Amino acid sequence: MNRIEAYITRIECRDNITVVSFNADGQPMRMMALGLTSPIAVGTRVILGAKASHVALAKKLEGNLSISNRLEAVIETVETGALLCSVTLRVGPARMESIITRDSAETMALHEGDSVTALIKASDLSILEIVKEGDV
Repeated sequence: MNRIEAYITRIECRDNITVVSFNADGQPMRMMALGLTSPIAVGTRVILGAKASHVALAKKLEGNLSISNRLEAVIETVETGALLCSVTLRVGPARMESIITRDSAETMALHEGDSVTALIKASDLSILEIVKEGDV
């Protein structure tokens, strides 16, 4: 599970749907949740989570997308298996992992040092924990 430290910048609720906006080291992020019960408020520091299999990658991304979370990243490592590929990313001070198919990695010609955009749908992001005052 990828762990991303962020703080809440906005909370919007309608019916049973909540959209929470975050700042993760200067990069904006959003999470969509049904029936959110966590005691959160604007300014709350949190650890966000996203499965490695829910992190898509794009090279030279242009145009409009419906995916809210677009994190500029640099590839640290590419580990290629028979079917899948594990790509370790540096996103600001944080490290993340993306698991994609080997075919996708080869088509994109992914290499260490490449700049990519990590893409995470708002519905694939979750709050793993609320950071208490003094915790890191």
